[in-house]
Amino acid sequence: QSMIETLKIKLLDGMHANTDWECMLEIPVDHSLDELHQAILNAVGFENDHLFEFAIGNTYYSRSVLRISYDDEKISQETVDSILPQVKGKKLFYMFDYGDSWLFQISKSRKKRFQENVNTFYPRVSLESGIKPEQYPDWDE
Repeated sequence: QSMIETLKIKLLDGMHANTDWECMLEIPVDHSLDELHQAILNAVGFENDHLFEFAIGNTYYSRSVLRISYDDEKISQETVDSILPQVKGKKLFYMFDYGDSWLFQISKSRKKRFQENVNTFYPRVSLESGIKPEQYPDWDE
């Protein structure tokens, strides 16, 4: 059984980011950044069809920002547990699709870690507010 961390995922910006959206994501602490990427896309309802990266810094655009991109080995080695301590005093960002530039901020919620519930499938969204953005609003269904 693994421990579960609750992360707040907040949409900050993007070409089609016309609505406020955020969620609480419960995710096992041993999940990799690649799995966190998948979980965020599932939460927001996006297709996994673009490049992405995580970044640690005061702002996403800071020069001194530490970037871990989709093709970096660290994407599968770093876990939720190993990345959060590196964020101390800074912020963790997730950028998806360099064209439309969907930018999310990831932060720890105040909720304490808890033991995985065997009857629950993780990662899962426990709370959501705002309106999910549309990944491709200009496309006709």
